[in-house]
Amino acid sequence: MVEIVAINPYLSDITLLFINMLMWAVIARSLLSWFPIDQSSPIYQMLHRVTDPIIDPIRKVMPQSNMIDLSPLGAIFLLIFMSQAVRMLTDYN
Repeated sequence: MVEIVAINPYLSDITLLFINMLMWAVIARSLLSWFPIDQSSPIYQMLHRVTDPIIDPIRKVMPQSNMIDLSPLGAIFLLIFMSQAVRMLTDYN
């Protein structure tokens, strides 16, 4: 039988904060893609550098739809799943 050990609440809070910030970065990247923004701007470059490690692997796995890239949505679902897993491990007794 596998024993599940609870995560330190402080470590859990830091992890959840990181996941939350990454989720908002993915949302911001998706929203900015709808507008004509200079791709050499520092904000655009920073958002892509931060979110590429999570979006690119999902983009390779997800099937292509016509003109809509659904990989940010997949990344958001993955991040929500990760945050729920961290919360479950924190609350485990």
